Amino acid sequence: MLASSNPGKLREFEMLLAPLGMEVVPQASLGVSDAEEPHGTFVENALAKARHASRRTQLPALADDSGICVRALDGAPGVHSARFAGEPRSDARNNEKLVKLLTDKESRRAHYYCVIVLLRHAEDPEPVIAEGTWAGEIVAEPRGANGFGYDPYFFLRDLGKTAAELDPEQKNLVSHRGKALRRLLAKLREGV
Repeated sequence: MLASSNPGKLREFEMLLAPLGMEVVPQASLGVSDAEEPHGTFVENALAKARHASRRTQLPALADDSGICVRALDGAPGVHSARFAGEPRSDARNNEKLVKLLTDKESRRAHYYCVIVLLRHAEDPEPVIAEGTWAGEIVAEPRGANGFGYDPYFFLRDLGKTAAELDPEQKNLVSHRGKALRRLLAKLREGV
């Protein structure tokens, strides 16, 4: 079960896991609401989400916490990426705030960060944890129609495109979430 209600994440996990014959069951389809994310680190929030979902369903749970971290903003938005501009959540307002804060900054370097947690059961004392990063920079004008969140503003110098200009398969090969999930699956193959 995927401990998320984010449609963009659901699509990405479905694409990443389908070739392995794994079906993604979103928590909402089992009547599970989103967990609170009160922690200051991605790993603590991912663990909280997975435990919340597993406790309510008695099933193994996969959760991620991810966001964009900007050097010139001391790592912000970070764990607050989804609600950077407040409630209700809004990608448009989050991006507007981020671009505005970077107006006078010399460096626009940023990276996406993702941590994925797999719990075999709610009280699993040995969660399987993997992480991934994806370096880029923030541009002032959006480009592309794919992806979600900050993707239209996240420019990849080596590819000459924003994340939103990549097709989903290409994004999954290079993204923070794709990297983290491949690392998690490698750990599982090793018998962790």
